[in-house]
Parts: sequence; structure tokens; C-alpha cells
Amino acid sequence: MSEKQKQNQPNNKENGRDFIVGSLIGGVVGAVVALLFAPKAGREFRDDLNQGSNYLKDRAGEWKEVATEKSGEWKERAVESSSQFSKNITEKSQELGTRFKDSTKNIGDKVRNIRGQDDAEAEEAAQEVAEAIEEAAEELEKQQEASTSTNAK
Repeated sequence: MSEKQKQNQPNNKENGRDFIVGSLIGGVVGAVVALLFAPKAGREFRDDLNQGSNYLKDRAGEWKEVATEKSGEWKERAVESSSQFSKNITEKSQELGTRFKDSTKNIGDKVRNIRGQDDAEAEEAAQEVAEAIEEAAEELEKQQEASTSTNAK
């Protein structure tokens, strides 16, 4: 089914409903006009009006029942749809919350690993600096001993 056909389906239902409503209204108006302009005696005319009003009253009662049934169905559908929508929103928000927590935990672990690596690298660098200072101190001592021994001669 093409996209255009899918879009026209609701319009077809609405057009059909509009046609039925228009037909009913047109029929009622036509019946009233026919009764008003028909050449009948007063008693016959009043009887016809009473019959017509009773018919319309019965039809209105039927329409009321149909409307009540349909509104009940629509209410049920709305309740089902809203509860399903609410359930979907809750599930998605929980899923996103879990993803966020997992991502936060993963990032925290990575940061801790990086800090651990940085600490290890920093410790290694500190050891290298300490060794370099010791070597420099030894070198200074050697130079001092060498300069004192040349001065002492």
C-alpha cells in the first residue's frame, strides 16, 4: 500500500461518515418540508407531525445509544493507549537511566585507570628524578674531592 493510500484511508472514513450524517440531515429536512407543504387537513397534518416527531425522537434515542457505545469504546482505547504510552515512557526512561549509570561507571573506571597509570608514571618519573639527583650529587662529590685534592697539593 502506498503512502498516499495510507494517508487517504482516514479521510475516506471521515468522508463516509460525513456523507451519512449529511444524508440523514437532508432526509429530515426533506421530510419536514414535505409535511409542511403537503395539502392535508389540519387533523391529518397534526397526526403526521406527531408521527414524524415520534420517529425523530426514536432515531435520536438510537443515535444517543450509538454515541454512548462509541464514546465508551473510544474511552477504553484512550485509556489503553495512554497506559501503554505511560508504560513505554517508563521503560525507556529506566533503560536510559541504566545506560547513563553504566556509562558513568565506565567513564569513572577509565578515569581511575588513567589516574592509576598517571600515578605509576609519576612514581616512575619521581624515581628517575631521584636517581638523577643522586647521580648529580655523586658527581658533585667527585668534583669537590677532585678540586680539594688538587688544592691540597
